Amino acid sequence: MAQKKYCYIYLFRHGLTYYNQHHWFTGQLDSKLTKKGIENAKYIAQQLKNKSINFAYRTSLSRSKGTLREILKFHPECTDIIEDDRILERNYGKLQKRNSKGFMFEIGNVIVQALEDKYGKMKNKHKKELEKNVSEFVYNIYHRSYDIPPPGGETLKEVETRVNLFIKDLINKAKKEKINIAICAHNNSIRFLRKYFEKLSSEETMRLETGWGNYFEFKIKI
Repeated sequence: MAQKKYCYIYLFRHGLTYYNQHHWFTGQLDSKLTKKGIENAKYIAQQLKNKSINFAYRTSLSRSKGTLREILKFHPECTDIIEDDRILERNYGKLQKRNSKGFMFEIGNVIVQALEDKYGKMKNKHKKELEKNVSEFVYNIYHRSYDIPPPGGETLKEVETRVNLFIKDLINKAKKEKINIAICAHNNSIRFLRKYFEKLSSEETMRLETGWGNYFEFKIKI
């Protein structure tokens, strides 16, 4: 029999949650899968049902556990599951459970109010334009800046650091045990897993968005 040359990594995001559905910053809060989220998981399960999965990683959050549970219904050969919060979602601090549009409205309103208190009233059209530009600017800093955290939260740089530690252990385990591994992670941890396996630049990585209901397949030479 030919010796196995590669082992495979199957990476996927959890299904849609109630917080996702309401466009809230979910972060590290535990939000359950919606009916659609369970359908997302079942769809991935169908795509992976004919693959061999020997081992799996998930996080401590129920959305990761529930999604992985659907996938592994087709994989009795998966003998072990490890919970590893190095691949947990980014901590959004005080923004968690805040609606993104509501947050943007609040930021724009606060800045404009402060300016009007100091310098006097603005024309309504100028006020609306300033609110829009300021709120988008601040939102993008907190949502996409690599090294600026949201209030009380975690930078993307910190997420990348912990994910890279996970990747090192993942590679070692796959090569040593010659196994195929499933990983149910989160949008921001997946961002840096993909950066590593797809050899992406930092700029490309920051533009990534991982939807629900699909998976990524990577191979490791052993």
